[in-house]
Amino acid sequence: MDVIILEIYVYLDESGSIHKNSNTRYFAIAGYFTFKSSKNKITSLYKKIDKETKDLRNMDLKKELKSRNMKENEKIKFIKNIQNIENFYGIAKVFDKSLMRKEIVESNIFFNYAVKVLLKDTLIPLLNLQKVSNITFILSIDNRNLRVGDLRNLENYLNMEFCKYKFRFSVTYYDSATNFGVQLADLIVNTFYMYFKDKTIIKNVIPIINFKKFRVSLFPGYYRLGRIKKISYFNNI
Repeated sequence: MDVIILEIYVYLDESGSIHKNSNTRYFAIAGYFTFKSSKNKITSLYKKIDKETKDLRNMDLKKELKSRNMKENEKIKFIKNIQNIENFYGIAKVFDKSLMRKEIVESNIFFNYAVKVLLKDTLIPLLNLQKVSNITFILSIDNRNLRVGDLRNLENYLNMEFCKYKFRFSVTYYDSATNFGVQLADLIVNTFYMYFKDKTIIKNVIPIINFKKFRVSLFPGYYRLGRIKKISYFNNI
């Protein structure tokens, strides 16, 4: 019997600060995951809307449009269109540092832990592991806080932490200016970071979010919103 291996593409970015000297209450890591069949559809649509937005702004196409600089109507256009793509699933984990009992001493160690918790709480629960257990996760992550010595750190950590599963993790870091998937992850993480920090900033964005396509949770605790139903693997294997 052939071994069936499912590939899942995950794009992630972070918002807030995990530095021990930061007074910022929240830290978030978020983005989206998809399958090979929809991977290019998502980034192509993001690129199309990105160009339309920059044309209206008379903005250089080579310059990155950061989510923190987007207007509400621009965020709405991106999210409203992209969330309708089949097999697009947004994920977000927000950490309330005021409720955490231990001080964050090493930022890189906590970042690795945060990625693990994100996957464990928001992505893996949506997978039907009885149908497919051999899964390769291909992670694309913004490299803005990366040190040279950390290049393989997260990949090794995830492969060790999930060793009881038939999972394989591959991690690649990108300059967000050259990767539309990471730019979309930036928009998603900024949106849900603001959802907890100050909803008034995205008050018109929240109503258009289809929470059947997103799964969000808060750490510590059990607060969760969004999708619970497991996803279908049909045509993705």
